[in-house]
Amino acid sequence: MQSAWANPILLLVLTTLIWAGHSIVGRLAVGQIAPMTLTTLRWGVALIPILIVARPALRRDWPIVRAHWRYMAAMGALGYTAFNALFYVAAHRTSALNLSIIQGAMPALVLIGARLFLGARFTALQALGALTTMLGVAAIAAQGDPARLAALAFNEGDVLIFIAVVLYAGYTIGLRERPRVSGLSLLAGMAVAAFVTSVPLMIWEVASGGFIWPTAAGLATLVYVALGPAFVSQIFFMRGVELIGPGRAGVFVNLVPVFGAIMAVVLLGEPFAAYHVVALMLVVGGIAIAQRGSSGLAR
Repeated sequence: MQSAWANPILLLVLTTLIWAGHSIVGRLAVGQIAPMTLTTLRWGVALIPILIVARPALRRDWPIVRAHWRYMAAMGALGYTAFNALFYVAAHRTSALNLSIIQGAMPALVLIGARLFLGARFTALQALGALTTMLGVAAIAAQGDPARLAALAFNEGDVLIFIAVVLYAGYTIGLRERPRVSGLSLLAGMAVAAFVTSVPLMIWEVASGGFIWPTAAGLATLVYVALGPAFVSQIFFMRGVELIGPGRAGVFVNLVPVFGAIMAVVLLGEPFAAYHVVALMLVVGGIAIAQRGSSGLAR
């Protein structure tokens, strides 16, 4: 267990597996549970295991957590509330194909943002690795036919998911400046902030007539997003960023559409084509290139 906790590649791959599942259930949740309701209840449910597990760490770290409450609030609102609210709304208004392409921009945004706001430097190999992984994402989006990319039309949902990706890239960069507390204390503080800042969104949804009673599928979606993406994957991702930095960790995000395609084949019975193999090779190869680029973003 200790060796796994020190292995950033394993942690980040597991993170992207959970996120890939999140992408699938996010689409399946359409019509089963309202987006702001899902965002708020996700953190309300996730807070239970988070606070139970984090209680010893919070008791030790509380003075530091309290001193950095503004950081916790901003990170929870940006990386947790805003990203998920925009993601769930976008899932109602755009295709999974477009969602995959736009999320593939995150590694480049992280590298650029780390350079602009942290003064970080990235090597040519890191840039090449990010580009290679994005080519893998494009291969999935094109489904083996580059002409499909030219035919894509971007709508309101695409704009929303792009804004969400920008916010999560900012969250990823912000983890570099995290206070010196345990990952569990950090997660607990940001999860509380996410729940508090998401409640007004649910109130607005109810007042505007957008609320729907969750179906059985909607409740199943809630359980998954609360325990997987909201709990386990956040711990893994923060630890991965801590070990190798935001630039190299961000490259792994491009595994999400690849794993999503594989899950679609296994769970939804969609055919597995040659372009999936090509895409997987490009993404994994890009990550390998980026890992060789440096031991992390220089400050």
